[in-house]
Amino acid sequence: MTPDSWIVLGLIAAMMVAFFTERFPPEAVGLAGAVVLLLSGILAPGEMLSGFSNPATVTVACMFILSAGLQKTGALAALGAFLMHTARWPWLLLLLIMVAAGAISAFVNNTAAVAVLLPLVLQAARQRKLPASRFLIPLSYASQFGGVCTLIGTSTNLLVNSIAVKAGLPPFSMFEFAQLGLLLFGAGTLYLWILGPWLLPDRTATEMVERYGLGEFITELRVMPGSSLIGRALGSGRLPGGAAVALVEIVREKNHLLSPLDEPLRAGDLLLVRGEAKDLLALKGRAGLALNPEFKLRDAVLQDGDLMLAEAIVAPGAPFAGQTVGDLRIGDEHELAVLALQRHGAVLRERLAHTPLEIGDILLVLGRRAAVHRLTHDRDFILLGEVSAPKLTRGRVPWALGIMVAVVALAATGVVDILPAAILGGIALWATGCLKTEEVFESVQWRVVVLLASMIPLGIALEKTGAASWLAGHGIALAGGQSPAYALAGIYLATAVLTEFMSNSATAVLLAPLAIGAAHTLGVDPKPFLMAVAFAASTSFATPVGYQTNAMVYTAGGYRFSDFARLGIPLNLLFFVIAVWGIPRFWPF
Repeated sequence: MTPDSWIVLGLIAAMMVAFFTERFPPEAVGLAGAVVLLLSGILAPGEMLSGFSNPATVTVACMFILSAGLQKTGALAALGAFLMHTARWPWLLLLLIMVAAGAISAFVNNTAAVAVLLPLVLQAARQRKLPASRFLIPLSYASQFGGVCTLIGTSTNLLVNSIAVKAGLPPFSMFEFAQLGLLLFGAGTLYLWILGPWLLPDRTATEMVERYGLGEFITELRVMPGSSLIGRALGSGRLPGGAAVALVEIVREKNHLLSPLDEPLRAGDLLLVRGEAKDLLALKGRAGLALNPEFKLRDAVLQDGDLMLAEAIVAPGAPFAGQTVGDLRIGDEHELAVLALQRHGAVLRERLAHTPLEIGDILLVLGRRAAVHRLTHDRDFILLGEVSAPKLTRGRVPWALGIMVAVVALAATGVVDILPAAILGGIALWATGCLKTEEVFESVQWRVVVLLASMIPLGIALEKTGAASWLAGHGIALAGGQSPAYALAGIYLATAVLTEFMSNSATAVLLAPLAIGAAHTLGVDPKPFLMAVAFAASTSFATPVGYQTNAMVYTAGGYRFSDFARLGIPLNLLFFVIAVWGIPRFWPF
């Protein structure tokens, strides 16, 4: 072991702690690690920047564009809506959800597939008076089942393929993963279909005002004659003398006036305000306002006339994750009032303006129906609740579907490699009008691309310093000496555990060089070990934080951390057994 090797191992340990604690964005951690490797002299500038020109990184960016083409034209939503309306029975609905999610995710980015299907699944469950908690975890898991079936189904497969090629190994073919992927897909689907009804929670949805506890937080105050507020406009949305009390709307002669506004108050106006009980009572006594004793907050109160109360999830890739509601200025830009925020089952109402947002948070918003529906065109939010029929871009759906089929066919038949096929596909989507120029750039989740690009130099450093060989040798000793089967099981298990708590791409970059080193030490083909890394890194079931799709359904389904553990740990073990048995048979040592 050289000093450089110890530096690399120490850096990996520090980065893993940063990934686990989530105190910093993953892409920032990755970039910081790459900079350390450059400054320490372990990597040359070209090696440090090589991740940005790596075929896996560029291909992942192109796959985001291809997914956006299917999403923007309405092709995915139309397919999902058709399947959701086809199922009449709960067991059939569950099966169709998993089949649809898996089939779409084999060729489309997982998060995009779940983002499209999530509102449709919620609507289907609501129409059938079924708890959504019975369907959302299967939706997330099935998207992972499908992703491992093809080379382009998940960024991890592309990344492992790129590492294999860089090590001088032959590339994986488009459907090479399907040999084991379809077996895992079938086993996972049967597991959830048979045991899901017993293991999944049954949490019936309640009215939104009840779910968010707004009944004790929002009330009506009547402006009495002689009130000091008469003739004053509350453009800021805050009542004088009650900084902690915010105005939601004014009801005047059956007309609803949303805050913020420049309309002077009149005697008899009914103010719908939000704030804690002590602040509301203090304001009532000071400002000449009378509490409406007959007020009972229900969803209908907030959805009268043109108003709409809705929930919107902060989507993966949203650039404002980590910013606060106040930073977003959602009231000014979207003309919406944020009433509350739900995170992991906990409801936040106070100090909303100072609460940093996280992926998967659900914002409860109030606004005019047109303003709420505009969120459906904002890729940073996933609108829940009312879902209108998908709007197909006339004449563009066949183009989007045809381009995706052509990309897959060209890569699968070996006419061209996956990278040029994906680049040509992205250009074709733009040329045919499926995507506008700005939509092409907006569709790429740049945070994911930067994370991939910044982690690839770490893999180079592992191999260059000999740290990968050293770790592989000690890992083999712990896994049972010279047995390839034990080494394979150890690599799969280590990858599966790590990916539950940190980025699957980061896990793949760390473990793939070790897998190659272990194979060389044992004198066997590295491909089975790389397959173990690819499959284990792309199937995270035991925690809601191990995979982005799990985070997306965590709050939306009203789940607890234990729900994922109860359902996911047995499924992880099932996949472990199947993979350790199947990998050597499909890809012999």
